[in-house]
Amino acid sequence: MIEFLQHVINALILGSTYALLGIGLTLIFGIMRVVNFAHGELYAFGAYCVYLVSVLMGLNFFFSILVAILAGCLLGALIEVILLRPMRNADIDTTMLVMIGAMIVMQNGEQYIWGGVAKSVNTPFPEAPFVIGPFSVSSLSLFVFFAALLLIGVAYFLINRTKLGKAMRATFQDRDTASLMGINIQRIYMATFAIGSSLAAAAGALLGPVYVVSPLMGNIASLKAFAIVILGGLGSIGGATIGGFMLAFAEEIGAGYISSGYRDAMGFLIIIAVLLVKPTGLFARSERIG
Repeated sequence: MIEFLQHVINALILGSTYALLGIGLTLIFGIMRVVNFAHGELYAFGAYCVYLVSVLMGLNFFFSILVAILAGCLLGALIEVILLRPMRNADIDTTMLVMIGAMIVMQNGEQYIWGGVAKSVNTPFPEAPFVIGPFSVSSLSLFVFFAALLLIGVAYFLINRTKLGKAMRATFQDRDTASLMGINIQRIYMATFAIGSSLAAAAGALLGPVYVVSPLMGNIASLKAFAIVILGGLGSIGGATIGGFMLAFAEEIGAGYISSGYRDAMGFLIIIAVLLVKPTGLFARSERIG
């Protein structure tokens, strides 16, 4: 039982960052109808921002996370304006190819700039784990968990309690009617992609120091983000949050009781099972983002 509870603690910490990935992707996919294959590279971008600011520039670690989130937001806005806005009336296949191209460019750019060797990020947290009875967890992991929960809360507040969030939800429900009501659809799309990108960058900024930073880290992150959206259901932020924790729990149990080599496989087996039972996802909402 103690071993199982330790796995649950680990899954909660990992799931909080998975939820950030899923929320960002479900916003972009739900409102803009864009399959963002570059989502994982935005995750890697956030991790490299932390490495640049905290390791190479020697600035404060916590400040570097804020820089990564803001830089991800700016990069997302630029991608929307430069790549997606000219494709506004194009079919979904064309926008998919554009985002695949963006993914390839970003990944190869990271390899060119940083090289293929993985980087590690030093943190101000002590190496000794935080022990509560029979359970132990690193101070860095606790910080990642609470920081991710804070960002999830901010995302919920932004979508459900602000004027921008109301405009985003209205655009999700009916773009044409929202436009007739005076909502600037172009600005909403730019804000949506910027917010989704900042959440992906935040996940990378938080998890990068836990593991290592590498140009290929975005590949598996993209797969996990799409898996979370499939689990939770398109258009549901709550579903993306729960889906992130479900995926992390499946991975942790698979790694702990079967084999670490099956960590990723367990998560995707859960997805297959969900799709067989409910193809729209567990918490799909056709009427609104929220």
